[in-house]
Amino acid sequence: MVSVASYNIRKSVGTDWRRQPDRILEVLGEIDADIVALQEVDRRFGARTSSLSVENILRQTSYFPVAFGTRPTSLGWHGNTILVRQGSEVLAHRRLTLPALEPRGAVMADIRINGAALRIIGMHLGLVGLWRTRQARAVLDQLHKLEEKLPTIIMGDLNQWTTEGGCLAHFAKDHHVIAPGPSFHSSRPLLSLDRIITSLDLDVEAAGVHMSAQAKLGSDHLPVWARLKLRRAEA
Repeated sequence: MVSVASYNIRKSVGTDWRRQPDRILEVLGEIDADIVALQEVDRRFGARTSSLSVENILRQTSYFPVAFGTRPTSLGWHGNTILVRQGSEVLAHRRLTLPALEPRGAVMADIRINGAALRIIGMHLGLVGLWRTRQARAVLDQLHKLEEKLPTIIMGDLNQWTTEGGCLAHFAKDHHVIAPGPSFHSSRPLLSLDRIITSLDLDVEAAGVHMSAQAKLGSDHLPVWARLKLRRAEA
């Protein structure tokens, strides 16, 4: 069993318009997932400094961040990063470039956790439907080209307002698309923008939206989570 979560933290700026990284870290502690994909972790301009410091993540949570940043003070790649429970092993990691009118990217890490190797992709897709579809294809194409195949979990803010079709149709061809529930806007969640997608060798035991008081304040998105179980190969 492995638990995962995805959270667009809006650079740690809450619905009260205060930047409070410690509040985000508290929400992560509430969720207590094994692996977390974060979006909008870095500030958008200038040095693109992370809104979460590595030191505070290590000191205040049970996670360590995978090193994706291309700048000294950045934690992510186009705002995306992955946090992994301490004691796990990062086997490989890479940045994925996505086609877009505006800068977009995704991150990927192969992680050994709870005795199993998993492939994790965190992403934040664009606002325009045509580009979301192209970005979904780019993620899937890059996955397909990898020589070693692993149970895979893709998660993030897909910006897909509809419940089916669009970029979701491409992921659904060979994956489970989990809709944990409405996650945006956190003050009154109506839209299921945040999704978790798995390869067919993973079963979903449970999934949902984390709706604590701190989460409703921490960002304009609520975190989504899932508990997954690796399906045993038939003899």
